[in-house]
Amino acid sequence: MLGESLGGYAYGMWPVVVFNVILFLFFAIGFLRPKKKFEWRSMGAFVGFLVALFTEMYGFPLTIFFLTSWMGKSYPVLDPFSHSSGHLVLVFLGLAHIPAAMIILHIITNGLILFGLFLMYSGWMKIYKAKGDKLVTDGIYRHVRHPQYAGLFLVTIGFLIQWPSLTILMMWPVLAFAYCKLAKREEGELRAMFGNEFQEYQRKVPIIIPKIFNR
Repeated sequence: MLGESLGGYAYGMWPVVVFNVILFLFFAIGFLRPKKKFEWRSMGAFVGFLVALFTEMYGFPLTIFFLTSWMGKSYPVLDPFSHSSGHLVLVFLGLAHIPAAMIILHIITNGLILFGLFLMYSGWMKIYKAKGDKLVTDGIYRHVRHPQYAGLFLVTIGFLIQWPSLTILMMWPVLAFAYCKLAKREEGELRAMFGNEFQEYQRKVPIIIPKIFNR
C-alpha cells in the first residue's frame, strides 16, 4: 500500500497518517509552547485540523467518496482514488494530468508551509531570548505582532490549497477563530504588563497580517 501513490487505491496508509500528525504537531508545540489551559484549547483545534487533513490525504478519502457518489460519471477524472487525483484544485481545473501543474502546485503550497514554519521559528526564538523580561518589538515583530500565529495560518492555508477536503474546510474557520481569540487574550495580558509601551506598539504594527510596505 505504501508504494501506491500514482495509480490505484492510494489510501489506508494509517501509519503514514499517524507519522505526519505527530511530525507537524511536534513543530507546532515546539514553536508555540502552549502552557495555559486556553492555549492548549487552541492547540486542540490545530490537532483536529491535522487529523482531518492527513486522514483524508492518506487514510480514508471521505471527500472524494462523497464527490464521486454525488457527481457519478461526470467526475472529472477516471481514477479518483489515485494519490495525484487527491489534489482537487487541479482535478476540477482539469490539470491533474499535467505534470507541470502538479509541480507548480507543490512549489506554491510547500513554499507557504515552509515559510509559515520559518515565521513560527523566528517568533519563538525572539520570545525565548527575551525570557519575558521585555516587550519584543524587533526582528519579525517589527512587521507583525503574532508571527507564530501568522505562520500557523500560512501552514494550514498551504495544506488547504494542496489537499482541500470538506473536513478541513470546516475545521479551518474554527482554527482561525481559536487563534485570533487567543491572540486577543494574550494582548490583554501584554497591555496589563507593559501599559503604554504595548499600546504604542499595537498602534504601529498589525496583529497577524503584515503590511507589505511597513517599515
